[in-house]
Amino acid sequence: MSASQSYVLLQFGDDPFRHRYEDLEGRAAFTIGEANVSPNMVIRITREAAWSQQHPSIMGPDNAYLYFGPDNGQGTYAYGNNRQTIHMSWLRIQRRDNSTSRYFRGQNGRSDYKWRFPNAYRMELFDGRTQLATWEVSPPGAEHHARLVIKHAGLAIVTEILTSLTLNRMASALGW
Repeated sequence: MSASQSYVLLQFGDDPFRHRYEDLEGRAAFTIGEANVSPNMVIRITREAAWSQQHPSIMGPDNAYLYFGPDNGQGTYAYGNNRQTIHMSWLRIQRRDNSTSRYFRGQNGRSDYKWRFPNAYRMELFDGRTQLATWEVSPPGAEHHARLVIKHAGLAIVTEILTSLTLNRMASALGW
């Protein structure tokens, strides 16, 4: 497998709180949806076995949970069955005033990843100078809402990529 290989996931649905991703062969890759709404909203991000079994280099948990606060305010998140939750702001760290970039620390505790927002229709994820993923809204009339391209180096943290991408899109929709 080439280190330069990329994996394309098509996003179906434009609601940041409810959508799904499929690969180009139509296999379900990720599902984002409500796990609970009472008293506060909980969103589950599920990595689907049909897709992940095709990629043995994928690591980490199959699920992530976003626990929102009252009035859909920032709450906490957790990976898998981990009882330890972390404040959502750790997935959206802003290092400089007026910067549109957002950073998050990987589960390994060592790596900081940067989401860059060149415009309202595109997001790019970097590990230092290495680009790991690109999310881009599709042109009008396309069957899918957006396209996510993940580089091979990003597969090991693919659940973290989808969790941080989803939370950044939700934060934009909620005006955080």
